[in-house]
Amino acid sequence: MPPVPLTIEGASVLHQMLRVRWAAWRALAQADRNRMIEEAAAALAGLEQNRSAAFSLLGHKGDLMLVHFRNCFDELVDVQNGLPSLRLWDYLEQANSYVSVVELGLYESTSKTYASLAEAGVSPHSPEWNKAIEETLKRQRQAMRPRLYPEIPQTKYICFYPMDRKRGEHKNWYQVSMQDRQRMMQDHGAIGRRYAGTVKQIITGSIGFDDWEWGVDLFADDPLVFKKLIYEMRFDEVSAVYALFGAFYVGKRIGVDELRDFLAR
Repeated sequence: MPPVPLTIEGASVLHQMLRVRWAAWRALAQADRNRMIEEAAAALAGLEQNRSAAFSLLGHKGDLMLVHFRNCFDELVDVQNGLPSLRLWDYLEQANSYVSVVELGLYESTSKTYASLAEAGVSPHSPEWNKAIEETLKRQRQAMRPRLYPEIPQTKYICFYPMDRKRGEHKNWYQVSMQDRQRMMQDHGAIGRRYAGTVKQIITGSIGFDDWEWGVDLFADDPLVFKKLIYEMRFDEVSAVYALFGAFYVGKRIGVDELRDFLAR
């Protein structure tokens, strides 16, 4: 059977990490700053109605992070191309960005579908095989639609980080059998489910889109939950042996009024 598990994809996602050019910003006349603040506040209000959110970042990696969930890449392009029309944008610089799509892995459905087709003597990638695979994906897309096109949770804090699975000399995730990968991912997912009441997790796939393979967004009202969840997962086999992590971004959500206060300080 093919070693590749099936996936279904949903919303397109863009993270934008921004720095404010504070010296240039403060050098402006107060009246000019006020006009730009009101223009930016109105823009954020519109973005929030279409699955975007702003976060004030902690640490040196940036001042603001904008997170956009849209139905397709075309809509993300419209968002990205529209923001520079704001006069405030001349006083921001992008520290980083991340492009991905909401992704759900279907290890269990994949194993059942592949086994059923193998028992029926259907050759991989034949027209009959491809038709059966597409029917499975169609059913899963319909069943999982709310998870594929989520709203950004109305929680106080976000933790975003990209990650890879190892392709090292001795440990290579992509050379492990599907059965073993499925077992490890089930154990890994069980940890996350224990935190379901305190943290919302959205996994996005970025293979072919950005420098890492997945992006992870965690949303919670208590930021300590991020540490507890990720620390516990470090001891899980799939993370302890095969996971590589990029930079972490932690921020507090800010709405229109908080954005005004942030820029007026």
